[in-house]
Amino acid sequence: MGKATGFLEFDRVLPPKEAVENRKQHYKEFVHTYTDEQLNTQAARCMNCGIPFCHSGCPLGNVIPEFNDAVYDGRWEDAYNILSSTNNFPEFTGRICPAPCESACVLGINKNPVAIEEIEKHIIEIAYKKGYVKPATPVLKTGKKVAVVGSGPSGLAAAAQLNKAGHDVVVYERDDKVGGLLRYGIPDFKLDKSVVDRRIEIMKASGIEFRTNAEVGKNVPVSELDQYDAVVLAGGSTIPRNLNIPGRELKGVHFAMEFLKQQNKRIGNSPIEVEEILATGKNVLVIGGGDTGSDCVGTANRQGAKSVTQFELMPQPPKARTAAMPWPTYPMLLKTTTSHEEGCQRFWSVSTKEFLGDDKGHVRAALVVDLEWETDANGRPVKFKEVEGSQREIPCELVTLAMGFLHPQHEGLLQQLGIALDERGNVKAAEGSYQTNIQKYFTAGDMRRGQSLVVWAISEGRECARKVDEYLMGQTALESKEAVFDYA
Repeated sequence: MGKATGFLEFDRVLPPKEAVENRKQHYKEFVHTYTDEQLNTQAARCMNCGIPFCHSGCPLGNVIPEFNDAVYDGRWEDAYNILSSTNNFPEFTGRICPAPCESACVLGINKNPVAIEEIEKHIIEIAYKKGYVKPATPVLKTGKKVAVVGSGPSGLAAAAQLNKAGHDVVVYERDDKVGGLLRYGIPDFKLDKSVVDRRIEIMKASGIEFRTNAEVGKNVPVSELDQYDAVVLAGGSTIPRNLNIPGRELKGVHFAMEFLKQQNKRIGNSPIEVEEILATGKNVLVIGGGDTGSDCVGTANRQGAKSVTQFELMPQPPKARTAAMPWPTYPMLLKTTTSHEEGCQRFWSVSTKEFLGDDKGHVRAALVVDLEWETDANGRPVKFKEVEGSQREIPCELVTLAMGFLHPQHEGLLQQLGIALDERGNVKAAEGSYQTNIQKYFTAGDMRRGQSLVVWAISEGRECARKVDEYLMGQTALESKEAVFDYA
């Protein structure tokens, strides 16, 4: 370990952020970097605990104490090699991951956990600057061809691993640019698209082919997939949860992803072929309290919204762990994001009853009511009732529905192939194999497990690639997250 007493000497410190009023004027990333001394002391806080629960807390199984030790010693190439051995895209997870590894950090039992996510981001950015990140062209080719449908984090991870194994990989993406959720679902102020482009160029140089504006089952016939020895379905969970209440059809009520995707397209100079959705000068209502809702808040503020209000059906989460969420599990705690810092009224235990319109068919307000929740013995909410006399109108000219996603799109590719679905409407895969009911078709990411985190999508893509490689070759040398690495 770097410094035996580091966790006793140093407190957790995060890099400074650009002032709120300044960062609201642009869509660029606004979190600064550590100084060399700060990065050294933050890595020194890793305590080399007997059982590093951070390993299991991370869906990728990142070897965290080892890369912290390398950072402390200034062994940057070692740090990069350790990190990239389990994570294909640390520049993504280092920016947008909720860091379940930090929730599992042993130091977090009685102190603030190690700043693992920030250290991870610094490792990969330093690696790029020092030229350590290079195309991974396989030495031996297998002669096998694999198609990956979907270029989100799971599809990209699967493509990178399968290319590493020596297969010829072609990635199909229905949008005009590669990246999926990374490109069009996450605002630029959280993940600048130059970061995505930089990685895509590395992957292209590694031999991976990308085909954009290519929706298999629509403008690309499903029969085109017949030429491949294996296919990975990684189309994500794209059907949003709707709010079927009176007034849903009013103008100005949109799914969150419609709103976010448009803004990302504006910044990326991609064409917007539908009516524009803008928050400028409007009272904006965001329904849904998760990360997507937070992204709507930050985007609305940057567009110059008159006001931003966010509702959540569930009660306000606690600020600290309870008996129902013990360490090292991931706790559902109150989260105040950088977007909330920029201006937002937040309300919990609120149900939206109806959207009210003006004489032109445009939304003007939401009719809402407060809820009273009944909890179980562990304090978890189980059922609610409306609070009598709490019904009221909330003015709004733009509503974004950010209540999560149900399942992947069934029409087109999945129906034409005859892919079996599970009880939740996701693609059904054999336990532990990622293989669908059609032998050469595999699936990974949100399309298989349902809406989840980017870090889980990368993990899914990597593990799926191992199963595809085994299917094609009878064995695989691709890394598993259960593997133990020796960097001595």
